[in-house]
Amino acid sequence: MRRPKLERQQLLKQTIEDTPFITDEELAKKFSVSIQTIRLDRLELAIPELRERIKSVATNQWNETVRALPLEEIIGEIIDLDLDHKAISILDIGSEHVFSRNHIARGHHLFAQANSLAVAVINDELALTAKADIRFRRQVKLGERVVAKATVEGISEKNLTTVTVNSYVENEKVFTGTFQMYRSTENSDHV
Repeated sequence: MRRPKLERQQLLKQTIEDTPFITDEELAKKFSVSIQTIRLDRLELAIPELRERIKSVATNQWNETVRALPLEEIIGEIIDLDLDHKAISILDIGSEHVFSRNHIARGHHLFAQANSLAVAVINDELALTAKADIRFRRQVKLGERVVAKATVEGISEKNLTTVTVNSYVENEKVFTGTFQMYRSTENSDHV
């Protein structure tokens, strides 16, 4: 159902406020208009594109929280972080992430997203990967959005933290990894 422009723009603004990481494509589908119409509406409403919205949230929320590596070294964009407990990042698969002949994402990008999220969730100045047990569950393709979810499973007496990372495209698991992360100090905050 097509709506009048003013009504559509009000709903668009509310939708983006409620779900700031929604894509222009998803918005176009939701409002039964072209992607170009959504872009023009965003321009008129001074709403930045998705990548800028993500960077804004990441820079404002996580810049002082992530301790183990600089924010710009994280692969993907962090959208949730609770140090030594859990973290979430998203990575939109672009042409720079895929093989040119088949548009399938190179595995090292999925691994890098998961590994850097496992580092970011550690509440320490130093976090290094000691061991990783990973499994790719299906191919990821150009244009797909990968949501990685890290959970801290436990901290041992040897300054090792176990972090599980599961990555999804929509609701389908595409990657899973268990990372043993070395940290420079012990932390008993996590139960």
